[in-house]
Amino acid sequence: MTINKNQEGSVLHVALEGRLDTTTAPSLEEDLQNSIKDITELDFDFTDLEYISSAGLRVLLSAQKIMNKQGKMSIRNVNSDIMDVFEITGFTDILSIES
Repeated sequence: MTINKNQEGSVLHVALEGRLDTTTAPSLEEDLQNSIKDITELDFDFTDLEYISSAGLRVLLSAQKIMNKQGKMSIRNVNSDIMDVFEITGFTDILSIES
């Protein structure tokens, strides 16, 4: 998985490429922990994300909990396979997912 970040003031844009799974989730989690301290808006772009596992869902949930206290988090450009995972797990009720 590749993590591409771009910070504009207190807004952090994170574009993910590849697979967010058991192998790659820890690196995203560590990266986010080091990046979102003073962030008020966290924006994920999933255009090039192919797959997400339960480990990836856990990282998103953890980031959402932090951002609930600091500001807001949104996820954009989710493919149909990942959207199915979000719907089955109930994450569509927890996360702000934009088309």
